[in-house]
Amino acid sequence: MRFNTVIFDLGGVLVDWNPRYFYRKLFPGNEAAMEDFLTNVCSNEWNLQQDAGRTFAEAAQLLKAEHPDKAELIDAWLPGYPEMLGGVIQETVDILCELHARKVRTYALSNWSAETFHYALERFDFFKCFDGRLISGDVKMVKPDPRIFQLLFERFQIEPASAAYVDDLEKNVEAANKLGLHGIHFTSAAMLKKELERLGLLV
Repeated sequence: MRFNTVIFDLGGVLVDWNPRYFYRKLFPGNEAAMEDFLTNVCSNEWNLQQDAGRTFAEAAQLLKAEHPDKAELIDAWLPGYPEMLGGVIQETVDILCELHARKVRTYALSNWSAETFHYALERFDFFKCFDGRLISGDVKMVKPDPRIFQLLFERFQIEPASAAYVDDLEKNVEAANKLGLHGIHFTSAAMLKKELERLGLLV
């Protein structure tokens, strides 16, 4: 089947997001303490629950009960969120815009909290190049759950066999492959462009 659709993850593919951009200011000169905090307190696993629909108010309350000595640092997460957005990954944004100009169907499927996604939406203009998007926090499901992929297919009438899926996390790419998508593990824009050319989506 001829490919006519590309589905993009956002963080790590099109958007440079990293909590260290903000928390480095709160741990001046102490990278080890910052890494310990982001590993054992405000961890990726903790943040993923907000991507799945949990509110930051509830998340902070639960975490402060476990780590009362870190209360101020935990409460700083949400107001500090805009500073965690380092900017766009321009080379990949260029690929997205080229696909859009070539009338290839393009969609976003991202694990992102409904409470913070608006920061990206307001700041980055590449969203105009998407034909649609599905944000985990809005539907209270996160990748690699196959249900969120299925919802994307149904909502936008996507035939998996005609679509490529781009993500920087291998577990999400593996989930996409199992559902019939052509999964691409993103490591660089140059690698992505070469693969999309091979699939006939770019010249």
